[in-house]
Amino acid sequence: MSISREEILVKVKEIMNELFELKPESIHLDSRLMEDLGLDSIDAIDLITFLQSFVGQRLQPEDFRSVRTISDLITAAESTLNQVKNADDKKPGV
Repeated sequence: MSISREEILVKVKEIMNELFELKPESIHLDSRLMEDLGLDSIDAIDLITFLQSFVGQRLQPEDFRSVRTISDLITAAESTLNQVKNADDKKPGV
């Protein structure tokens, strides 16, 4: 399953609108989760949970420890997807 950065961004905006009533147009790649968007650590966990259902994979907590911006969040989701893809590529017959 290949999901682009743009698709992840669109979904993040939808999730943030649904969960936190943030307007999608106010969410940018350089938006800081806490300072600019007002999320706290519990909100971040909710966001990750919803993002996991979108990408169809469990997102690794260690990938999210350094997440501060929307761009960081998308990069972490991409990293998880790439790890899964690489593991699938190494399976015989896949």
